[in-house]
Amino acid sequence: MLPAVVFTAGASSLATEICATRLLAPYFGQSTVVWANVIGLILIYLSVGYWLGGRIADRYPTRRVLGLILVIAALCTAVLPFIARPFLNLALQGFAALSVGTVVGSFLATLLLFAVPVTLLGMASPFALRLALTDIDRAGRTSGRLSSLATVGAIIGTFGSALVLIPGVGTQRTLLTAALLVALVSIPLMARPALIVSALIVVLLILPPGVVKETQGTLAERETTYQFIQVVREPGGRVVMRFDDGIADQSVYRADTALTGGEWDMPLVVPPLLARRLHRVLVIGNAGGSTARALAAEYPGVGIDAVELDPVVTQLARQYMGLDTIPKLHVITADGREYLETTAQRYDLIVVDAYRTEYIPFYLATQEFFSLIHAHLNPGGGVALNVERVPGNDQLVEAIAGTVATAFAQVWVWPALHFNELVVGLSDRIPTASLAQRLSALPGNIQVLGPLVVAQAHLAPPSQNPLTDDQAPVEWLTDRAILAYIASGGTLNERLLPTAP
Repeated sequence: MLPAVVFTAGASSLATEICATRLLAPYFGQSTVVWANVIGLILIYLSVGYWLGGRIADRYPTRRVLGLILVIAALCTAVLPFIARPFLNLALQGFAALSVGTVVGSFLATLLLFAVPVTLLGMASPFALRLALTDIDRAGRTSGRLSSLATVGAIIGTFGSALVLIPGVGTQRTLLTAALLVALVSIPLMARPALIVSALIVVLLILPPGVVKETQGTLAERETTYQFIQVVREPGGRVVMRFDDGIADQSVYRADTALTGGEWDMPLVVPPLLARRLHRVLVIGNAGGSTARALAAEYPGVGIDAVELDPVVTQLARQYMGLDTIPKLHVITADGREYLETTAQRYDLIVVDAYRTEYIPFYLATQEFFSLIHAHLNPGGGVALNVERVPGNDQLVEAIAGTVATAFAQVWVWPALHFNELVVGLSDRIPTASLAQRLSALPGNIQVLGPLVVAQAHLAPPSQNPLTDDQAPVEWLTDRAILAYIASGGTLNERLLPTAP
């Protein structure tokens, strides 16, 4: 059973690591900081387990002690998804109030929940090696074989959990499956306790998992290969779609109007600035279709290609957010940059709304990406980017706008909202004095936005140090802005509508 022990321990430890990020995602997101914390701490726990397992194996080199370690590891892994939620809810409340001590404390406490099971799983490999070494002349061969099996198990645990189990049965049941495998493999080592724990885990597997994140008005929630998605109906009847930490709404749907009063309406001011009539638009980051719906309503007859990476997002948008009611909309399941790399289609306007709440995808903010966009525009076309920012800090917006300006003839920046700005890149320059006249051609429903753009928008010069595929420190820019804002007493859950209706 020793080869099976090290294989299962390796698979379960990596499956637990993947599940750790999924447990945290609805509350903290899936930023590189979260991944770094999880990976770093898991490695620490495994290192402690290797060291501790070797010491205990030398003192108590018996199958029964190894069985006890595995049974306790299985039990601790099984209870993780159930005891983690109180800590996560505390963390969410702390984040809403921006009590940094609560945020850090609960975040670390949640991660510390994984210390015991992962450390115990790490102990299995050196313990099994100690029991397997019956002939010193074969020590190297035995060690290599068990280490190889542990690594193969880790590989299968990683891909099996991320690509099969989590999308198929969810994080809770993935953790329970990992725990059950550890309990089953320990039965020959410690039969009765292992059977009891196995039976308990089977019962937990049968129970329905329940809601991942308690939110009033939840219509649906899904864990996909890419993220956690939640669709919520608010008291006024508005339906919103949220990803991962859920701090900001990714899409908004109201049955009575296509306009949202939020950042999804900002690109509507761009068509009058173009040197051509609007016939075909590409939206990168479609989500629930809020921007596409507004464009179709205010500019009737326009054809819209909408790129969305996650097919489950599109499925939920069709089911709860009226995506199929948007005229002339064609949804494409792909990464935005990948789509541009592989299509010959040209557009009059490309809207980029794929920047996430925590950290924007760096490869969608570089000089190479904006050059690619320019190559897919018809003459006189343009690009519009919805860029989230931290109030009072425009460094990220300036970096992106300056990078856009290296690929486009003229770039306008409109600080429309407290947390969002619109960056517009135009293939053809327009005179600054003509801005008001051009915006007077806006459709009637959004003419109120014209004077706001004229009063607030400004030109952005090309950056001397543009963001590139090789170096795009968007995470660093975001982190510095957030820390400065927290220090000044700001609240990150604040959302402001435009100053006009």
